[in-house]
Amino acid sequence: MESQELMVRASWLYHVEGLTQAQIGERMNLTRRRINELLAAALEQGVVRISFSSPLAENVDLEARLCSRFGLQDAVVAPAPADPAHMHAVIGRASASFLDRLIQVRKPRSIGVGWGATLHETVRQMTGANEPAMRVRSLMGGLTRGSEINTFEIVRSFAKVLNAKCHYFAAPIYAGSEEAHAVITAQPVFREFLRDGSNVEVSFLSVGDVTGHSLQVRYGLPPQTDIGELVAMGAVGDLLGRYLDAEGNPVDHPLNRQVISPELDAYRGIPSRILASGGPHKQAILLATLRAGLATAIVTDSESARMLLGASDARR
Repeated sequence: MESQELMVRASWLYHVEGLTQAQIGERMNLTRRRINELLAAALEQGVVRISFSSPLAENVDLEARLCSRFGLQDAVVAPAPADPAHMHAVIGRASASFLDRLIQVRKPRSIGVGWGATLHETVRQMTGANEPAMRVRSLMGGLTRGSEINTFEIVRSFAKVLNAKCHYFAAPIYAGSEEAHAVITAQPVFREFLRDGSNVEVSFLSVGDVTGHSLQVRYGLPPQTDIGELVAMGAVGDLLGRYLDAEGNPVDHPLNRQVISPELDAYRGIPSRILASGGPHKQAILLATLRAGLATAIVTDSESARMLLGASDARR
């Protein structure tokens, strides 16, 4: 299926959008020789005739429209699973394939990651690599009770599959108070981690929603935090633990002054910012991050892609 998907995407970009093989290689993080092989195979196998003979072509069209509409460098749209319980696995598989190609072609020196079920699934499905000079860094604090929300395990797993150096961020996602946050972030070691996190070449994160689906809502918020209060203030979800409104702006809530992660302005300085999430409960926060220009690439499902494009059309 992955080979078929690459074949269809390359053929669409070449025959429909008119990109050169070099441009397609850069877009897809593949060599020009590999693009040439994919285009030749598409003709030989009958994928390219007068029209595309693959259902994946619709997803390629969605990807092109997402890039055009939101100014993205890349978009990957996976088929929406019939069972929503499989969403993390579907997005994780698509993200793993995308990261495999990106790492092989671009050879980034540093990657910053968050935590969550999507990242947990992604690293499980990535192909092993040998990048001993690469650094994998935590971009945010986390919890320690489970594999999906354990920032140490997520970063260690990415470093292991890539044979890269591992840099943990030994901090909770939220300080107990604004005063405690000031004390923690004033320490030189934490200032250094936050600075280095903002200086990575690639970031790979998922977004969080404000429903019971969210691991952070269930396990990661400080005691006595009322998620309903955040929603009442306009929050539709979080990125890097920072709760955002529908336009992608941080809401004026104490929690956003307790979070231990890079400031959004610093995060925007990361050249390649990949967000991977899918499902109806993630659509509002995905749209918010795209409106605010917080992503350079997204990995999502086909139903979410249609919603993002439809919501953008409705505002025109």
